[in-house]
Amino acid sequence: MAERAAKRLCCRPGHGSTCRPGQRAGAGASSTGSTQIPESLLDIAARRVAEKWPFQRVEERFERIPEPVQRRIVYWSFPRSEREICMYSSFGSGADESGDEGRLPFRLGVALLEGGCVDNVLQVGFHLSGTVREPATPSEPELLCNVSVSFDRCKITAVTCGCGNKDIFYCAHVVALSLYRVRSPERVKLRLPISETLFQMNRDQLQKLVQYLITVHHTEVLPTAQKLADEILSQNSEINQVHGAPDPTAGASVDDDNCWHLNEEQVEAQVKHFLSQSSSHGSGKQLNLLFSKVKEMLKMRDSNGARMLSLITEQFMGDPRLVLWRQQGTAMMENYRQLWDELGALWMCIVLNPNCKADQKSRWLRQLRRWNGMDVCPLEGGNHSSSQISNAVPRGHNANPDSSQRTVFTRAIEACDLHWRDPHLQRILAEDRNADPCCHDNPELFNSRGWPLWHEHVPTACARVNALRSHGHIKEALRLAVAVVNTIRKQQHRDFHFFRNIKKDELHKSMMSVTNLEGWVGHPLDPVGTLFSTLTENETETVLDEGETQKALAVEVALIGLGQQRVMPDGLYAQEKVCRNEEQLLAKLQQLELDDVLVDVFRKQTAILLEAGPYSGLGELLYRESVPMHTFAKYLFTSLLPHDAELAYKIALRAMRMPVLESSMASGNLSRSQRLVPAVASRYPRWFTLSHIESQQCELASTMLTAAKGDADKLQTVLESIQKNIHSSSHIFKLAQDAFKIATGMDSLPDLTLLKVALELGLQVMRMTLSTHNWRRREMVRWLVTCAIEVGVFALDSIMQNWFTLFTPTEATSVVATTVMSNGTIARLHVDSRQQENLANSARALALQCAAKDPENCALSALTLCEKDHVAFETAYQIVLDAASTGMSYTQLFTIARYMEHRGYPMRAYKLATLAMTHLNLSYNQDTHPAINNVLWACALSHSLGKSELAAVIPLVVKGVKCATVLSDILRRCTLTSPGMVALHSRRNAAKMMSLDKAPLRHLLDATISAYINATHSRLTHISPRHYGEFIEFLSKARETFLMVHDGHAQFAQFLENLKQIYKGKKKLMMLVRERFG
Repeated sequence: MAERAAKRLCCRPGHGSTCRPGQRAGAGASSTGSTQIPESLLDIAARRVAEKWPFQRVEERFERIPEPVQRRIVYWSFPRSEREICMYSSFGSGADESGDEGRLPFRLGVALLEGGCVDNVLQVGFHLSGTVREPATPSEPELLCNVSVSFDRCKITAVTCGCGNKDIFYCAHVVALSLYRVRSPERVKLRLPISETLFQMNRDQLQKLVQYLITVHHTEVLPTAQKLADEILSQNSEINQVHGAPDPTAGASVDDDNCWHLNEEQVEAQVKHFLSQSSSHGSGKQLNLLFSKVKEMLKMRDSNGARMLSLITEQFMGDPRLVLWRQQGTAMMENYRQLWDELGALWMCIVLNPNCKADQKSRWLRQLRRWNGMDVCPLEGGNHSSSQISNAVPRGHNANPDSSQRTVFTRAIEACDLHWRDPHLQRILAEDRNADPCCHDNPELFNSRGWPLWHEHVPTACARVNALRSHGHIKEALRLAVAVVNTIRKQQHRDFHFFRNIKKDELHKSMMSVTNLEGWVGHPLDPVGTLFSTLTENETETVLDEGETQKALAVEVALIGLGQQRVMPDGLYAQEKVCRNEEQLLAKLQQLELDDVLVDVFRKQTAILLEAGPYSGLGELLYRESVPMHTFAKYLFTSLLPHDAELAYKIALRAMRMPVLESSMASGNLSRSQRLVPAVASRYPRWFTLSHIESQQCELASTMLTAAKGDADKLQTVLESIQKNIHSSSHIFKLAQDAFKIATGMDSLPDLTLLKVALELGLQVMRMTLSTHNWRRREMVRWLVTCAIEVGVFALDSIMQNWFTLFTPTEATSVVATTVMSNGTIARLHVDSRQQENLANSARALALQCAAKDPENCALSALTLCEKDHVAFETAYQIVLDAASTGMSYTQLFTIARYMEHRGYPMRAYKLATLAMTHLNLSYNQDTHPAINNVLWACALSHSLGKSELAAVIPLVVKGVKCATVLSDILRRCTLTSPGMVALHSRRNAAKMMSLDKAPLRHLLDATISAYINATHSRLTHISPRHYGEFIEFLSKARETFLMVHDGHAQFAQFLENLKQIYKGKKKLMMLVRERFG
């Protein structure tokens, strides 16, 4: 911490002394015994002068100032309150300091003071010095710090500490010294400015002082002393051209700013550091703490608030990521974007300071315009992302053409044109209510009860309220807030009566878009939040009129703002801000305990919102672009339900609308609550937050379902509203699950009416997702069956009768019919044998219908389900046979054939296997094809049934399989055992082995040899040296097959000879062939 370098030049005229040297400054304010000595006129005057006048002006005004007067002015010039010292020492750069109050510099300084660690305190003029000893710790040795503080007009203007701490605000040692002076001023040795003391010395005394000073500090002072002496002895030196000499203890000059010490370099450095680390949670928290510190300064009317905010803004504008994001078209991080909003709002408060001077406002305006003109300045509704710009769609003739170019500073620039000189505004700020009855005759300035009104753009008027609060004018802010709320209420009643009196058809023709394009919820100035906070954060609850309280006013304006029909803004960030601001307001409302007064406010406002037409988002006329009211209506519903259930359901059901998703506009009588009014050119806006809005709509519906449990009429009404207004299958499914959980709660018997609602919603989901792809479809089907089981047999029978409108054939057989026929379902339903048989018949009928419609996927399930019913089983088998020649693949036929064999129907299995073989086609190189196992199984089955069956299947094998290794494997298996050995029907030739020289094996043998020959030539066409070894092994297998023929050896030799002649160019390969086979 460096002390300010510039010191005032002092050259004092001589004057006498009427005070003893060393007299204590605090002696005049002492008291004796129980009698308190009244404050002297000298102290009263000195205190006032010390607060307002720089000491130089005092010296210039009076030719001679008595020493006692100087002492009292110097005494009273030090800050007398600990509040500012705390403010300037309660923010640390570390996250642990912000999280642990005990580690704040102010708390540490208090501990040092109370521990007696402050010593050698001396006040010389306007300079305080002392030593602060920081005790040793297990990890750190004892630290002795020399601390000095300069002050002027009750403000600390410069600090220096030997601890070397680098932070925005004061260290604990400066705090300890300052508090020592505040709490124990009588213990501080007080001297006049050093220039006054030097003036009283003669030449010998001055020389002795200088020589002693050099002797004590010769290593530090001697070079400087010699340099100064040389310059003084030189007549033409610069030092001799100046009258007087600087005195660091003489106080401030007339031209010095009177403000508390703020280390600007540290502010800039730390903000820059926090911005560079903005991806971390801690840095964002620290930046918010800096903004909080600015607010604290503004509230205390400290000029450093604006000064500090300027430093912060410069660093924000210099953030290198702004240029990068603009070039790349990348959106800012949300938490970083919120910091920019906070920055713009704070500047709005600063320029609207009612005590702001014209030159200050001009200086700020120049700054704001400079920042606003920079290319990287973020826009108010989002940022410079190309996606934001390209996705923006014009809103028609009512849209502001410049709205897309408004930056975060535009509103503050516009606010610089506002003033506080309006006489009516001054009256509002000066008194709660105008008692003059004559003033009440003007209905534009006062309401019928005499309370003043303030007609101004509501967000702007609320910005005034916020500015008053921010600068510590709490009472004035409260008065203006009451006037603004009364004005809003009066305008609401005007709009309400206008809508009720005009013909609705005329209104429909004349109003083609949302009446309020700039909604108050989500507005950059947060007007509703400002009014609510102003009216509720006042420590004392004030009764305004006829029992009306500030809290009631706050609730009423919040309900008006939240219920306002407003257009959905363009851009992702702006839409997210609308949702976030709404949730913040509702969170504040939920903290209030509803008494009878507030319940009446809820009833009144809810009734108005329902009947307010186009001015209300809950009115009869709803525009396609309007922000939905689901979240707000859910709060109203839960709040009103214990007091007025009918009104609660009415408002919630009205809010279920989602016009942006309606495919066509409703027609008919305008009095219908669902009537939608088209927006300009039927524009479909891009709603980035649509999924969030739909989830809120779902939450509202779920809340109503929960509350309506046990009331059949209410449940039916809610169900119809859900079916009409919710368009997302996933959300309807969630509601169905919620209703099911509520209905089957463990604390009571199942609610059959609510179960039926859950079932109806589930059926709607099935119909919505039947022809679309949904990854949760199987889960939905299983859940629906479970729900139908809970409802009863009639529900299960119904979904099976109407399965084609709800399920695919695969779902109906594999899930629905299978579950219905399971033992667990029968046990759960508690049905008798007749009902059980009826369910089974319905399930089998369902399975057969599905098998007929989709035999490829449902035939096996149908066969399984119909096993216990011979007629149904035969029907299912016939369906398979009919489909085998048309649509079913060999894989499906093989699967069913294996099933038949497993169930004890080998001839049917054989029949299906031969049908499958007709569809099979394996080429010479498909020796790992998944169908090979099925081919081997089919041949084994045919072989086990007898020679005739095998003879029938071998031609199919020869036709469909061209892979030599597979054919040789089949041939080998057929020669191991005689045919019919495992057949169910005994045959006479069962003990005879089949001959390879006769049919059917001869045909298979010839086909196998031919396949080997063809495969050999195919392989040799594109063979590489690395496959030579594999090829030799392939020839070995081929030789085994050749040798099955009586002259096989000669045939194989001739085959090899042909290879050597045809492929004689492949010398290495042919050499390997000779080595192996000769």
